[in-house]
Amino acid sequence: MTKLSVNINKIATLRNSRGGNVPNLLKVAADIQSFGAQGITIHPRPDERHIKYQDARDLVSVVTSEYNIEGNPIQSFIDLVLETKPTQVTLVPDAIDAITSNAGWNTIDNQSFLSEVIQEFSNNGIRTSIFIDTDFKMIEAAAKTGTDRVELYTEAFADAYQKGNKNGIKPYIDSAVLAHKLGLGINAGHDLSLDNIKYFKENIPNLAEVSIGHALISESLYLGLENVVNMYLHRLK
Repeated sequence: MTKLSVNINKIATLRNSRGGNVPNLLKVAADIQSFGAQGITIHPRPDERHIKYQDARDLVSVVTSEYNIEGNPIQSFIDLVLETKPTQVTLVPDAIDAITSNAGWNTIDNQSFLSEVIQEFSNNGIRTSIFIDTDFKMIEAAAKTGTDRVELYTEAFADAYQKGNKNGIKPYIDSAVLAHKLGLGINAGHDLSLDNIKYFKENIPNLAEVSIGHALISESLYLGLENVVNMYLHRLK
């Protein structure tokens, strides 16, 4: 079964919009795990507009499943990851002012930098994943960095699927086959939803984990958080 890691950034966004501690991020994380999700994902950004660095520290004692921290490996982020020691760190090349992640790494131009960062995380027992597009050259270069996994950036698939073009899955199938051949684990995320997740899961070989936040939280407004988590788990079997 492909693991479901729930990104709780949107819970922090809602909390921060009013101040105080409603909704309680730590309780939501604990509840999501009790509903059956196999992981919690956060993506702290330098401006702390949703997840705060202190949230990352506080979640250490709450996350009993897989703890995944995403972000651009600037020094403050590296220091945070080394302090909290999550199960996995997902390296994302987003700009400081990015609304959301919108591109994978150029692993050719950044190979030396990524290799150095990944080595430091590996030395501390932290699994690494590189956020990446479906570009064979970039996947091949990613394998040379020493990363454990790649996370396929799935916006293009989701957009094609919404328009009725199921052939949009093909680059992801081919990329997953190549990544597995190169010894890389395969994660995926971005714009995956209840509508498209079953089709994606059924077609991508060796899919270890998906990280889903915006769609899952939005769907929960209508269907309820516990119900939605279990709907995803059912589709991922």
